Amino acid sequence: MRKFILILFFLSQLFSSCQYFDKQVPSEKELLQKELKAINWKEVDEFPSVAGCEKIENKTLRQQCFFEYMTQLIQQRLSVDTLSILYPELDTIEVKVTVYPNSRIIFEPLFPKDSVAYDKIKIDSILKARLVGFPKVNPAIKRGIPVKTQFILPVILKVE
Repeated sequence: MRKFILILFFLSQLFSSCQYFDKQVPSEKELLQKELKAINWKEVDEFPSVAGCEKIENKTLRQQCFFEYMTQLIQQRLSVDTLSILYPELDTIEVKVTVYPNSRIIFEPLFPKDSVAYDKIKIDSILKARLVGFPKVNPAIKRGIPVKTQFILPVILKVE
């Protein structure tokens, strides 16, 4: 009888200890929500880049190299055009650059909201005509996936 009680006691302990292994596993939705909240959607892991800037290891210097390269290239292409003749008072123009995941680039001039002195359609068509055939731009990377990025570059049209 003692052996029976002893075996019964050990079995009851065995079955009650199984509760220690019964942990609550978080659901997929909870894990997804937690991960989505942890991601900073305002920043990318790697900025867009061109072949000349790929060698730079430092993230900040590579970004600066890319922005300087793009600004200089846009300035070179627009300096041979009639923008400075048509609009002599226009010395700097802000250009919104959109780089898509497939490396496609779109340029859009930005004007002050109260600006009526410029023919926005004409300036936009000049920009689109001159800013074609850019070298390949590698898109920005977020968590290993190419993503769309937008940034604004101030382009100086007149250098005095």
